[in-house]
Amino acid sequence: MFKTLNRYSSLALVTLMTAASCSGDSNPTKSGGTLPLPSPLPPGTDRALFVGNSLTEANELPLIVEALAGAGGPPVFVESITYAGVSLEDHWRLGTQDRIAAGGWRWVVLQQGPSALPDSRVNLREWTRRFDTVIRQAGGLTALYMVWPESSRRDAFPDVSASYRLAAQDVGGILLPAGDAWLAAWRLDPSLSLYGPDGLHPTVAGSYVAALAIYGGLTGNSTLGLPGRLRLRSGTSIDLDPAVVPSLQAAADKALGR
Repeated sequence: MFKTLNRYSSLALVTLMTAASCSGDSNPTKSGGTLPLPSPLPPGTDRALFVGNSLTEANELPLIVEALAGAGGPPVFVESITYAGVSLEDHWRLGTQDRIAAGGWRWVVLQQGPSALPDSRVNLREWTRRFDTVIRQAGGLTALYMVWPESSRRDAFPDVSASYRLAAQDVGGILLPAGDAWLAAWRLDPSLSLYGPDGLHPTVAGSYVAALAIYGGLTGNSTLGLPGRLRLRSGTSIDLDPAVVPSLQAAADKALGR
């Protein structure tokens, strides 16, 4: 059901990529491994751990964030732990909290599905609080990567936004409003294609605007003027239409309140 990308070969990016066949799978299997970090790390670098599912994994989102950070300021070294279709509760069952507890992270970025329904909102908030306890004990900050609903449920955008805002507020965490940035982008240019063919996973442009919101939210920097052409550490090239890049960046800044 989900596409898995396992081409992370960066000297500045460590990625643990895993996949499960669906949410609630009782026995997800790992499909990737951990690559060695350069040693020693350059002075002044930050590290971020992404914890999520295929909405984090799609289009190598952490690598896009890393590339944007490299273009806009000090580098960010990233590890990610992803399983297709899982929630934060599933991540806890799979032991992700142990990797967090190892420490060394400035930020831990948490993401699950849209979480627009009342029960899934309760679940997101509960497990964000549990993870936040571990993150803080390890010396890190919790960040919430707000996603978006399926294209068939676009009226649920406000509920997705509310769920992630509440989860971030519960723990005094950082909100990374990617879903709000999508809406802001469509207000500027309704023709933008942000949903992929399955109506949930993003196009490259959708991942790019999400990465802008994440980069800006973590660093506090404006996204205006960042490149729309990026060479990812995996070797993948991102080459967005220069005509749409300013709208995507303005949308990310708008969602971030800038």
